[in-house]
Amino acid sequence: MWRHIASNAVTFLVVGLFLLGGVVLWGKSEYVSEGPLEQAICVQVQRGSNMRQVSEDLEAQGAVSSPAIFRMGADYEDKSDRLKAGSFLVPAGTSMQGIVDVVTQGGASTCGTEVVYRVGVNRVSVQVRELDPATNRFVEQAEFTPGVEEAPEAYEELSTKADTRFRVALAEGVTSWQVVEALKQVDQLTGSVDEVPAEGSLAPDSYEVRPGDDRATLIARMQAAQEVLLAAAFEARDEDLPIETPEELLILASIIEKETGVAAEREQVASVFVNRLNQGMRLQTDPTVIYGVTEGKGVLGRGLRRSELRAETPWNTYVIDGLPPTPIANPGRASLMAAAQPADTDFVFFVADGTGGHAFAKTLDEHNANVAKWRRIEAERGAEAAGNASTGGN
Repeated sequence: MWRHIASNAVTFLVVGLFLLGGVVLWGKSEYVSEGPLEQAICVQVQRGSNMRQVSEDLEAQGAVSSPAIFRMGADYEDKSDRLKAGSFLVPAGTSMQGIVDVVTQGGASTCGTEVVYRVGVNRVSVQVRELDPATNRFVEQAEFTPGVEEAPEAYEELSTKADTRFRVALAEGVTSWQVVEALKQVDQLTGSVDEVPAEGSLAPDSYEVRPGDDRATLIARMQAAQEVLLAAAFEARDEDLPIETPEELLILASIIEKETGVAAEREQVASVFVNRLNQGMRLQTDPTVIYGVTEGKGVLGRGLRRSELRAETPWNTYVIDGLPPTPIANPGRASLMAAAQPADTDFVFFVADGTGGHAFAKTLDEHNANVAKWRRIEAERGAEAAGNASTGGN
């Protein structure tokens, strides 16, 4: 009898272990398999939240088939205590394992509300936008100019949310003075900047910031980033460049940055200046003259006067030989590389072509013809503008 009972017990134990093993294998399969989510969502993890709360929220949004398996998988991978606060994009079909990775990996939020302080050459603006998970595109909620326009309600409301991301975005070609003045308008930052950084020393890029971050620390991040970019460009420079130091490369890149906004022609513009330097010709570029007038403090806002083109300033390349003594703006990576690796051309002249780009020339005769064409375009545009004004724009 006892043998019979023992035999049955062993049988039940074996069956139980077999079933348990099957359940474990099924649970593991569920954990790593494609999830039921049909459309991307934004998962918000509040500070102080735990895996149970997150798993229940995910179940309510149709992202997981079993909150229990989600939690057990996180426990098994020793990630339950690594939960990060923020808003995270979860693409359609993401497995439970993938979602655990998303909410525990740390770093910046990947969806939700974003406030971007844009520092442009002509304008500083604040843009409030929200990521639409379905399209993975940001939808603008509000935009305003700080210090000029009153902050809209959307900014006041969304900028105080715990999961809102903040970024400071510098455009290529801004001056260091413009950056410092713009950072004074970023109300999420603290501290002061005692002096304007050296021109050209700040890398145009998008910088993640947090409320309470120090302005001087952010400036240091921008400088460190530019040092890396400049070192890489100088290391990759063509051997026959008439450039001897990283500072000279930075100066040339800043001129290229201010001369063209057309990405495809940066290397050609660079070639003109390199050819002029090699031939001992003066660079004769208007942006350097403008910098001599403004010293980077704001936008000139008008055309150059003849007297300014003749004025002897350290930056007037119509008067001085070679490069000016300092950069005239903060160039981006593309302009640094264009200065380091210009196109191989015989061009020594260029002028606007009416399309936003430039017409290049090898000889003075070709250049004069291009200038004449540009002046005709300017005259036609002036006549058209005058005609519109006289008819009320109709």
